[in-house]
Amino acid sequence: MSQAPLVLVTGGAGFIGSHTVDALLARGCRVLVIDDLSTGYLKNLARWQNDPRLTFEKADITVDLAGRLKEITASIGPLDRIIHFAAQTAVPLSVDDPAEDIRINLGGTAQVLEYARRNNVAKVVFASSSAVYDDDAPVPVSEDSTARPASPYGISKLSAEVYLDYYMRYFGVKFTALRFMNVYGPRQDPKSHYSGVISIFMDRAVANAPITIFDDGEQTRDFVYVTDVAQAVVGACLDGLADGDIINIGTGTEVTINLIARTILDLAGSKSVISHAPARAGDIRRSVTTMDKAVRLLKFDPKVDLRQGLEQTLAWVRSEAIVAAGR
Repeated sequence: MSQAPLVLVTGGAGFIGSHTVDALLARGCRVLVIDDLSTGYLKNLARWQNDPRLTFEKADITVDLAGRLKEITASIGPLDRIIHFAAQTAVPLSVDDPAEDIRINLGGTAQVLEYARRNNVAKVVFASSSAVYDDDAPVPVSEDSTARPASPYGISKLSAEVYLDYYMRYFGVKFTALRFMNVYGPRQDPKSHYSGVISIFMDRAVANAPITIFDDGEQTRDFVYVTDVAQAVVGACLDGLADGDIINIGTGTEVTINLIARTILDLAGSKSVISHAPARAGDIRRSVTTMDKAVRLLKFDPKVDLRQGLEQTLAWVRSEAIVAAGR
């Protein structure tokens, strides 16, 4: 009887990464998580801490990834596949320090691809972003829309996609790149530079604290629930789907930031006051995806609608607040 496949998840203690670990283990895989815990948390993996199928290694993927993996795989066996989340994901921080963004995002991806090439890894699934698109691209945006990023973060993601294509064409390393729209859900840290607008608004709403909306709030996003995203990632990784493809992952529904704020205040019964601040550099005005390619190539079918997802996320935010209050 052959062993279950061993999948490396870089950034696997993070928000989307940890949900992907959940989905992989539910599929019977063995999982190696590498995370430097700069934005991830071991508590995100706590439910698996006694499961022998999960191996965790605290490490920075930009520092001798091949050397660390050689040590680890000597005892747990060779990697079959890689899912690459580890990245600097804050647009404002990328604007402030483009060189650091390149070092982490492009440098880290290069180390992952070199390891995959030299060790016969069957496939790399890459977490890309809708930030690669031109702010003036037609809405809804499709994978064929012009990629002209408005931030160094978007540039690093687009550049990594070019490297993925190169490694597949010249070295046979299969890949799928998934351009995530705005992912939300439990485990998204509202206190971080990297957090999404929903997690920030909920954290403030539960505390009845003021909520700040950048720009006029009529900018739009396509919000997709994290467990749906994890299922798309795992499908691309394990099911032989979408090799060599770049695919948008969202819901196809365009929602204003003002509507998100009002809905959260309503669900939370919050007395938070909303104010507005100037738009942030690098933020795009409208964002929503077509669904054709995701449905056709990944059989992607998001299960969690926005209100249901907001309710589930709010329940998690409240539970975290209770835990924090009890410390």
